[in-house]
Amino acid sequence: MRDIFDYGPMWETMKRSKVSQYQLLKNGIDNKTLDSLKKNGNITMTTLEKLCRIIGCTPNDIVEFK
Repeated sequence: MRDIFDYGPMWETMKRSKVSQYQLLKNGIDNKTLDSLKKNGNITMTTLEKLCRIIGCTPNDIVEFK
């Protein structure tokens, strides 16, 4: 089964914004969530909002729906 969403844009946005995974961890994103993001797994809307605040972007900069 194909993934219907892809978090690839988040990694590019982080690179452009100079935000590291370490900064995500320091701001409340745990290792389990990072692992889910790397595997295009599920995250909550609360987590998506938190990522947007930390990185300084919109949901469109984090996830792409296929």
